[in-house]
Amino acid sequence: MSIRRIVPDIHVESGEAMTANRDFYGLLGFEEVMDMGWVVTLASPANPTAQISFLTEDRTAPVVPDLSVEVEDVDAVYAQVVASGAEVVRELRDEEWGVRRFFVRDPNGRVVNVLTHPAGGAGVVG
Repeated sequence: MSIRRIVPDIHVESGEAMTANRDFYGLLGFEEVMDMGWVVTLASPANPTAQISFLTEDRTAPVVPDLSVEVEDVDAVYAQVVASGAEVVRELRDEEWGVRRFFVRDPNGRVVNVLTHPAGGAGVVG
């Protein structure tokens, strides 16, 4: 299985907190690459897979994930996770913004958003 990137997902309470984080991480060189209102993703211009996301909520899931892992074949990973008996927090599905994803709880209780972009495209984490 190929992992394409790992992105920390930081739950924030408001749009003002997202703005404050965007400004702060901008000082470190991050630039905004996605803003859907409820999620903002920042990336390194020199290394676009180095990303961090801030979410006030997750519009299609019951919880905000703690991190996102983009994989090459999300269907194969989903099958392995289900077979292992791990807790699936949100079933596998296609999102309107172009990713296929599911959520699983790790042994520490953290929620992991596992996703892929169609046709192998690398974009922002969703």
